[in-house]
Amino acid sequence: MYIHQGWSYNHPYAARTWTLENWQQYLGGISALGYNSILIWPMLETMPNPMTPSDSAHVDRMRAVIDLAHRKFKMKTFVVLCANIGPKSELASTYSYEDRPLYGIDEYIDPADPVKLGKLMAWREELLKPLKAADGIFIIDSDPGGYPNSTNPEFAYLLTAHRRMLDRLRPGIEIYYWAWTGWESYGRFHATGHFSMGTQEEIQDALSLIEKQRPEPWGVATHWLGYGAQVDAEMKDRVLAYNYGAIEADPAFPFTLFGPAAYEGGMNTGSRGVFGNALTHCVQLPNTFAFARGALGLTAERGDYIAFADQLIEGAGESIVEGWEALQGPDAVRMKAAAMKLINLSKSDLKTGKFRGLLFGDPKRFVDDLIGQLQMAAALFTLKRTLGDGEGMVTKTSVAAFSAFITAVEDWHDRHGYNSYWFWPPMTETLTRLPTDRLKPFLEGGPWWEDGVGDTPGERIGDAYEKIQTYTPRLIAAMKSALDDLRMQGQGNK
Repeated sequence: MYIHQGWSYNHPYAARTWTLENWQQYLGGISALGYNSILIWPMLETMPNPMTPSDSAHVDRMRAVIDLAHRKFKMKTFVVLCANIGPKSELASTYSYEDRPLYGIDEYIDPADPVKLGKLMAWREELLKPLKAADGIFIIDSDPGGYPNSTNPEFAYLLTAHRRMLDRLRPGIEIYYWAWTGWESYGRFHATGHFSMGTQEEIQDALSLIEKQRPEPWGVATHWLGYGAQVDAEMKDRVLAYNYGAIEADPAFPFTLFGPAAYEGGMNTGSRGVFGNALTHCVQLPNTFAFARGALGLTAERGDYIAFADQLIEGAGESIVEGWEALQGPDAVRMKAAAMKLINLSKSDLKTGKFRGLLFGDPKRFVDDLIGQLQMAAALFTLKRTLGDGEGMVTKTSVAAFSAFITAVEDWHDRHGYNSYWFWPPMTETLTRLPTDRLKPFLEGGPWWEDGVGDTPGERIGDAYEKIQTYTPRLIAAMKSALDDLRMQGQGNK
């Protein structure tokens, strides 16, 4: 399981806020499901030189997590690094680790600049010394990372430089090339401002160059349905299937998912196994369960989900699964009924079961989270229905429904505090039907990463990535302004 700490939001939704006790709870839960390895992004790339006290505390906590995973749960631990990103130390030092943004305080280092690269590697070596007990390091080829028009030979050199550094820290640390979009793909992105996935040939070229360097021990982590199957066919015993997005996308507004994608993602395994990822782990329990079942060759039928949920909160399996199922569909009446059952459950004495660690010590929070999501989704689909009933006209009923949806969104957002990108197709489809220009920046145009402004591709990319960090509160503000406009214009008087 990949535990991503990129985004700053509330506890326990964002992994960067977890205490050591929270880590023990979560690792105990996923270990009981059958997970045997974790991958951590501790955000070393954003840590200034010298570190702030909060950075030092976080590195020390990650050292303790690695020890905990090894000693108590017999789990392998890996750490992610972006290939060529370092901090703008003066700016990064103005934030605590917990509150520091992912973008805007980082610098993309030219791999052909030996002075800057040398400084980056020297600082990384210092940061990794406390974490040298990790079993391995993943070096991602993009997102974030890359440099305008940089080539695969430069990436192979970067990976080899990390190999030499790891050998100085502790011989035997594995290094994985995380083939995400392709190094040269992101080189083109930084040069032009337009993104396209790298080709299989480009990935194979990078692997050929890396293989010639013999950076043992090493492997390849990549999506099985992307580059993985072909790489596995040519490089037996090297490939770890990294089926990113099967459990949860990233960035992603916290919303519990329930469906076949996670199970199928777990089934598609490489010669070295399979990894999944989540962003808001405490709300993605059904998919976390399903991914493990797929990887282990076990069933994931409705009865299996109920049995799992019963081991979260004893006797509540049916109500919890009904909530998970209702949340995926358009039936507002079903959502409201499921929420009412859970409201009654939340008021009762909640006894936790075998998988209690996945609840982070607060079963009521877990139930209330599901209630909040059901209420938000029910409000959206009620709004959608009222707009349909109005035959294209905004009625008094639909304005009231829009107001109720905004209230439900704010209630859920206040709980988790996630502020980055929010992609929810039913919401986009519904909001598009409202006669307002306020929402057009969020509903029209190209992909968000090409939505920046500036004189150069680098400036435009940097602007887009900084803006995405405030996408959700800006969208909520735009919805509230649109509601005010509709009221002032007399919309909804019929």
